[in-house]
Amino acid sequence: MAKALPVSPLAPARFPELPVIDGVRFATVEAGVRYAGRTDVMLAHLAPGSTVAGVFTRSSTRSAPVLDCQAKIGQHDDAGAAILVNSGNANAFTGKRGVEAVTAVTTEVARVLGLPESRVFTSSTGVIGEVLPHDRITAKIGELSQKLDAGGIEAAARAIMTTDTFPKGAQTEVEIDGKTVRIAGIAKGSGMIAPDMATMLVYIFTDAAADREVLQSMVSALNDQTFNCITVDSDTSTSDSLLMAATGTSGVRIDETSVGFMEALRRVMLDLAHQVVRDGEGATKFVEIAVTGASSDADARTHAMAIANSPLVKTAIAGEDANWGRIVMAVGKSGAPADRDTLSIWFGDILVANKGWVNPDYREEDAAAYMKGQELCIAVDLGLGGGKAHVWTCDLTHGYIDINADYRS
Repeated sequence: MAKALPVSPLAPARFPELPVIDGVRFATVEAGVRYAGRTDVMLAHLAPGSTVAGVFTRSSTRSAPVLDCQAKIGQHDDAGAAILVNSGNANAFTGKRGVEAVTAVTTEVARVLGLPESRVFTSSTGVIGEVLPHDRITAKIGELSQKLDAGGIEAAARAIMTTDTFPKGAQTEVEIDGKTVRIAGIAKGSGMIAPDMATMLVYIFTDAAADREVLQSMVSALNDQTFNCITVDSDTSTSDSLLMAATGTSGVRIDETSVGFMEALRRVMLDLAHQVVRDGEGATKFVEIAVTGASSDADARTHAMAIANSPLVKTAIAGEDANWGRIVMAVGKSGAPADRDTLSIWFGDILVANKGWVNPDYREEDAAAYMKGQELCIAVDLGLGGGKAHVWTCDLTHGYIDINADYRS
């Protein structure tokens, strides 16, 4: 069993108080999939009429649960739905036996809860390449069904953790047509974070009503502004999944014109995405990379990710070294258009370089003092156009090596 990790210094003070979302109940158990003495399986049961949307990793080696979810996500049935998640084993790179494990779990959940098998979604997170001992999970489905509780979302957040040092949750409320609509979400993620869809594992619930196509459109669009804008280590998981369920129990129906709901959902998704970065393996700094003046938004994002993923930039941040030359390097290697003589760089509000040359008023000691903070912003203006992007990352410390060197042992 992996050693317990100290809580990230960037962690929130406590898990937030999440509202009960009418129409969804949660349960957790200790199944011994990999970990001893902690919960490692969670079940969410969704009321009849719920709609489900999702986004998933584009990895060419994505896991059996991801492939199964992708095959089911476009289907709808008024009978309700369920989401079952295990931690400790990713059920990835397990071939035919991985598919058999998914089938065994979804079939048993469907039987116990009286659902169509096509409405049971699963996720697995943990070690890659080891066969999932699914019998340990199926043996607990009956117990899970008996423990379902509308107030069990925090326990669910804890059960899906792997190298996470704290459970992640976010919530908000929005008034629509004089009625309150609630949104609550949980996530897990700490390493292998450079999503190409969503992130790690994320589950979001709302009591709004929505057609599946509307919900899918919102999730896909907001994903690109939130989870696809974070990185811890530039590595995309085989298991990344985001599922969102709308139970419809509030009586409020949302559609493409529901701007207030979409903004509320964006806040929840961005909060969860930031928490994942704050729990980056070994992280001691939370870093925003803001790029403006690019030829296009896409180019700005390319530059921002090049900076955020650079080991040289990230280790300089860890060492509190105001080495702005590494920002210049990362911009130059990104592959997107850049002009040395129009490039400007800031650390916080400190102008370091201005239009291709070091700012004559720049003082290294000011930047060094700024780098000692836990919350940092590195801004770059390309001076080429109106393109802009924001991404979020963390530093790279020896703790990252320690955690990943010990992960399987």
